[in-house]
Amino acid sequence: MVRGKILIVDDSPTDLALMVAPLRREGYDIVTATDGEEALRKVGEEQPNCVVLDVVMPRKNGFQVCRTIKNSTESSHIPVILLTSKSERTDQLWGKRQGADVYLTKPFDPNVLLTEIRQLL
Repeated sequence: MVRGKILIVDDSPTDLALMVAPLRREGYDIVTATDGEEALRKVGEEQPNCVVLDVVMPRKNGFQVCRTIKNSTESSHIPVILLTSKSERTDQLWGKRQGADVYLTKPFDPNVLLTEIRQLL
């Protein structure tokens, strides 16, 4: 049984793998992207149930992507989790101002990520 489609966006293959594996084990359909522009394209094409988004990425950063998702009538309903190494309080506040539903920092606990996704869906 597929629990939902999750778009995971990170330019680090290692971080992508660390996020993808536990979510697939839990039955989520996973789509990935490695930069901000690809992420926005896949939001439109794939219509995910949730987006897990890094902040520091090429072409568009995660703050820009989050703001675009949340300002679009087609995608504003999609929950966004920012999962990033940017751990300053100002970064967290800025992420929330861009529309992020959840702000998590790396290194992350996969169980916390799973819990947040379950709560959002």
